[in-house]
Order: sequence, then C-alpha cells, then structure tokens
Amino acid sequence: MDNRKIGELILNLRKEKGLTQKQLADQMNISDRTISKWERGYGCPDITLLPSLSTLLGVNIENILDGALSSNEFVGGNMKKSHYFVCPSCLNIGLATGNMTVSCCGRKLEPLEAKIATDEEKLSVSEIDHEWFISSDHPMTKDHYISFIAFATGDQVQIMKQYPEWSLQTRIPKRKHGNLLWYDTQLGLFYQLV
Repeated sequence: MDNRKIGELILNLRKEKGLTQKQLADQMNISDRTISKWERGYGCPDITLLPSLSTLLGVNIENILDGALSSNEFVGGNMKKSHYFVCPSCLNIGLATGNMTVSCCGRKLEPLEAKIATDEEKLSVSEIDHEWFISSDHPMTKDHYISFIAFATGDQVQIMKQYPEWSLQTRIPKRKHGNLLWYDTQLGLFYQLV
C-alpha cells in the first residue's frame, strides 16, 4: 500500500463530492485532522473505517487501498459481446457491455463464460406470427431451472426472466440473426446462433 497514492485518491474523491475535510470527518465520526493526515500521505484509514469511507466517496474498498481508480477501455458497442453475471446467492442477473467490477451479496462476481450448446442442450426456436417462439423440455424444478433467456444482436439485448416450476415458453420479436443465450442454474451459461 502506498499511503501517498491513497491520500491523493481520498483528496480527489472528497473534492469530487464537494465535501470539506470537516464534513467528511463529521460523517465518519472522526477528526478532520485524521482526514488531513490521510490526504498528505502520513497514514491510511483504519480497516474499520474503510466501509463507511467507501460508501461516502462512492468507490470500492479495493480502489481506496490501491490508491487508484482503473478505467475500462470502451468495447465498441456490439451487444453480442456483452458480459452476463449471476449472483450465486440470490440469482440476481447483471449485464455489462464492457469490462466492469460487479458484486452482489458481498461477493465479487466474475463474468460468465458462455458455452455453445450441443444439439441436445439447444432450446427449440420456431417462427410464429413474425416472432420467435422459444421453448424447452427442461424440467424447471426449484433446484434446477433456466433463470433467464437473452437474445443479443449487434445493437440490442432483450432479457426474459424465467421462474422455477413454470414451463419454459416465451416469444420475442423476430430480428436479424443473433445469439440466443440462457442460464441454467446448475450448468451455467449457454448460447446458440439464431
């Protein structure tokens, strides 16, 4: 850890938030001299103070300890290259069009790696009234079901949430070719070309 870098980051973030040292200190129930000491690189926040400092400054604790905010490179705009995240605890779904840090239920989530579906794993796709009708014989039990279906083209993604103990059947507008993705709660993320 580099106290000087941490201090510079705290100083810059505090000013971005429009806070004085005294205002930040008051919100953390510490003295403004402590904030000044951090910002000059003569110490760093105690571990017990990091969660509230992180919340007040709007950054992750990891970034504070690194003393830097890392920028992501812009990744074109092809929605087919989006990253999908699923929390293993609550099954929340996340979608990112580029690299980003995502966390849920106190855990940092890694983007899912989509596997190409075999013929046996593929969802059934047929055309009805200028729409794609998507279905599956998946048992859809509470312990093993398809959590979501997504259809991604170059310029858009449509996500449809699925629920256990419901049959998997949905319709989406027929569009140009794209990737049909789905998340199986036990086997992971799959895709097939449509």
